[in-house]
Amino acid sequence: MKIIGYLLVFLMALAIALVIAGQLGALSGAAPQKLGVTDGKLRPPSRTPNSVSSQADLYPDHPQKDYAGIAPLRYTGDASAAMEKLANLLDKSERTVIVTREPGYIYAQSSTALFKFTDDMEFWLDQPNKVIQVRSASRLGRKDFGVNRARMEALRTRFSG
Repeated sequence: MKIIGYLLVFLMALAIALVIAGQLGALSGAAPQKLGVTDGKLRPPSRTPNSVSSQADLYPDHPQKDYAGIAPLRYTGDASAAMEKLANLLDKSERTVIVTREPGYIYAQSSTALFKFTDDMEFWLDQPNKVIQVRSASRLGRKDFGVNRARMEALRTRFSG
């Protein structure tokens, strides 16, 4: 019984240490060096199941093509108004900050509440197709447990509404 008590104390201390480390930013990970649009493409999805991309199909041999695939954001009307609406939605999103905002491109970071894990989100205006291409990837960990997809789908709902 004494061992179980020690084990519980150890696990509690570990959990507290993780929360403190997260709050201090130790679990946010390093920002990616290469982001943006090259030849009409955002970066490919991550090689592990921790990202989504509306351009996953452009990388047919990619090991996470099926997992990462997600629809782009569709818009009607003025393209710059669509990007403005998206920027406003991101500004109003909890724990999300826009890092780069250019005509036709937005890079934002979103972090989780407790551990402050940071995900990188990119949005590229694909005017000929009347869509905004999206990519969201976790910086740390092999899996994201669907967090990036859920965030993008919630954003899609707000964007379409």
